[in-house]
Amino acid sequence: MNILLTGGSGQLGQELLLGLTPLGRVTSVDRAPGTAGSFEMDLSDLRQVENLLHQLRPEIVINAAAYTAVDQAENEARTAFRLNAELPACLARWCKRNDRFLLHYSTDYVFNGESHHPYVEDDAPGPLGVYGETKLAGEWALGASHCRHVILRTSWVYSTHGNNFVLSMLRLARQRSELSIVSDQTGCPTWARNLASASITVLRQLADRVEDISRQRIFHFCDGSAVTWYDFARLIFEQAAELNLLHEIPRLKSIRSTEYPQIARRPQYSVLDTALIRRTFGVQPPDLRASLRACLQELVV
Repeated sequence: MNILLTGGSGQLGQELLLGLTPLGRVTSVDRAPGTAGSFEMDLSDLRQVENLLHQLRPEIVINAAAYTAVDQAENEARTAFRLNAELPACLARWCKRNDRFLLHYSTDYVFNGESHHPYVEDDAPGPLGVYGETKLAGEWALGASHCRHVILRTSWVYSTHGNNFVLSMLRLARQRSELSIVSDQTGCPTWARNLASASITVLRQLADRVEDISRQRIFHFCDGSAVTWYDFARLIFEQAAELNLLHEIPRLKSIRSTEYPQIARRPQYSVLDTALIRRTFGVQPPDLRASLRACLQELVV
């Protein structure tokens, strides 16, 4: 197959590049230059994106590109909307006209976090900030296009590259003796490699799941444990110390969200229910501890 991957230099994009090659010829593009396997392109220039689509005519389009700076989005709403809503809408229109398939990614931040149970795909969204609003607008654009598509909502993605909580905690642990970590926000940390693996499983099974996909196009995928940021930080430091990535673990102070002011509000509970993707595609959410350890082991020199 001929596959177009946007966001190839991001956390998920780099993991997808590793696994997509057996499926066909992959062309990877992103805003960031210099990443092996991807070439630079301004994805906010939709005319340029359309020209690339016409030139490549991919059978599958995978949109892993996104504006993910949650706080910065509050001040750069136009840019966030362009990348999180208008770009997927452009891809969806082309896929509809040419009967191609689109795989797109969304976020737990489309929910307001007021639930007391894991969110299922049909729960009403209610984003608290610009980032969630623009990602939800991207979901709606795909639905309105009526193209063949699947949306994978995920949460708290981390990896050995890019900007993420795991790498930030390791960096701060080497700089400070005490860290204050929010303990009243709960979600499911997800290794980017696991999300990439789940994506490839979905793509491989599409031909046999046409009826399922015509009924349900949004699926939740995240790793298998719900924790707070505070609990996640403790686990990171525990495993990092065991692997000799840290010589000293900083003292951790548990604080509430109100004590750690941020520009954008975050949902306090954004755990995703993964039962549907398990039933439909046989995708099993991996264990958090095992996944985090495998990720950290790649940082061991």
